[in-house]
Amino acid sequence: MDKYSFLEIAALIGIFLVLFLALFLLTVKTKYKLGNRLLAFFLFTNAVDALKFLMRDFPVNFINLEAFRWSINYLVPASFYLYVLSVCFSNFRLKPKHFWHTIPFIAFNLYMTYGIYFEDRASKVSFINALSESPIMQFFHILFEVLFQVYFIASFLVIRKSKTVYLENYTNPDISILNALYKITILYYVLHFIVLIRWLVTFIFGMGEIRAWIVTLDGFAFLFCTCWYLFVALNKPEFFRGVNSDLKPIKEAIPKQKTNPLTVEEKNKEIQFLKDFMLEKEPYLDSSLTIQDLSEQVKIPVKDLSTLINLYMDKHFFDFVNEYRIEKAMQILKDPSQKELTVLEILYHVGFNSKSSFNTSFKKYTGKTPTDFRKQAL
Repeated sequence: MDKYSFLEIAALIGIFLVLFLALFLLTVKTKYKLGNRLLAFFLFTNAVDALKFLMRDFPVNFINLEAFRWSINYLVPASFYLYVLSVCFSNFRLKPKHFWHTIPFIAFNLYMTYGIYFEDRASKVSFINALSESPIMQFFHILFEVLFQVYFIASFLVIRKSKTVYLENYTNPDISILNALYKITILYYVLHFIVLIRWLVTFIFGMGEIRAWIVTLDGFAFLFCTCWYLFVALNKPEFFRGVNSDLKPIKEAIPKQKTNPLTVEEKNKEIQFLKDFMLEKEPYLDSSLTIQDLSEQVKIPVKDLSTLINLYMDKHFFDFVNEYRIEKAMQILKDPSQKELTVLEILYHVGFNSKSSFNTSFKKYTGKTPTDFRKQAL
């Protein structure tokens, strides 16, 4: 069995997994329908592109289909970017303006219409043989690379902004989910980097043995990428919750300004009032507490409260609330009368809804695990 056979087997497995996952996303009952459909479309475009690994020769009997397969590539970066938006922002909806993302796809198909779709076979072959020297085709190659870079850089920025907004406005966000999405984005970016190497080797060395091995590497990378995504999806069935896209990081919403002594004094009073309220009323015991909820309880506008916590106290809302939860948990863990309570019961009681999140926050705050802290305290 040569490397081509290995490549074909890997490609077949990868394509099957991709299409199977896409079918599952389209049929599973969930409230995240838009995100699932965008992901299914993105996976489908990857499966179509991966058909190239099953071709040892150019499909002269299916030239139109092959040309259309090329055009699908112009939808891949845009579909991934829209998927990231649907993941990160719960109120994201497709709108007519998003139709603009299909313009490169339409433009490329118009070019194929001119040279392939409605021509006879001899004209098609002649057109394809001249493609490598065509300035228009070179433009489309450059356009694809530019689009890929722009969309994936935009995806990284959206994920980073979403993570910041989570920390500033929510408690108990599953940041690990956003981190998983970030890793998936990097993985697809690396996959594209292998494609760039293949193009470079083809340009320098032509269609030789080196290129063949890089194509094989590309095929296995596609299979690995697919399996990794499937693994993440199975381990994160709630993929994903999303934040309100109207929310902005506090540094964008409210620029820092120089304060005078009176303003500092007023802010200190507000900070003390907030601390006293947290100790007396214990709103942090609500695991679903958001900054909007706390704003209503303390009668402070959301923007002012966010500014108070994130700028003047120099903490994320996430860390601010969890500090009170950890302090409450420490009190319970030190109390001999409550030694029968398990760590799991305690973490739910103080407002956490994830054991991993509780353990991470507790160790960050105390330097010890909850179990070790209890052993030393009792």
